[in-house]
Amino acid sequence: MQRALELAQAQLGHTAPNPSVGCVIVANGAIVGEGATGAGGRPHAEEIALGMAGEHAHGATAYVTLEPCNQRSGGAASCSQLLLTAGLARIVIACPDPHPLGAHGADRLKAAGIRTELGLLQTEAMALNAGFFKLVALGRPLLSIDEDGARHDAEFDLARNETFEQALDRLGAAGLTRVYVRPGAALAAQLKARGLVDVDRSSQ
Repeated sequence: MQRALELAQAQLGHTAPNPSVGCVIVANGAIVGEGATGAGGRPHAEEIALGMAGEHAHGATAYVTLEPCNQRSGGAASCSQLLLTAGLARIVIACPDPHPLGAHGADRLKAAGIRTELGLLQTEAMALNAGFFKLVALGRPLLSIDEDGARHDAEFDLARNETFEQALDRLGAAGLTRVYVRPGAALAAQLKARGLVDVDRSSQ
């Protein structure tokens, strides 16, 4: 699972509006497939890992940082269905998917008789995708004060006559999960004073 988290971490800032997910498939003690969510949220990590594993996925174990989706927009096969079709024997999931469309993939796997476990490195996985969890719950992206924009979807911007709250709502509606403002900027101090900053890396 640690390897899956590393794969997901490397894709932060590139997968909006989807979360950054990592998947590692192990057979006979060796990694036979791995992947992370692609740019713009497609393809999903499980699709990439299964494509790499090929026939070696049958009877193997998959480690996934977020619950495999139960449904997908556009009618494409869900990740839970792809895992079932590939014949994996065991699925280890770090944390549940809070999105209504993606949720309950674990239930589907269990109902099909697949050994399914939830909770391995859950705290770390939820922290990694804190922006996605906030977007689903509140409709706003995670806001950080950070010099490094690489792990974010975009830099926070304020339109004319727009409040900070309205800006965050707009960015959330655009599907952004993580936005940042640079330390030392006037906006950083103002946003912090309003209690709107989730992560402050200005002193790190």
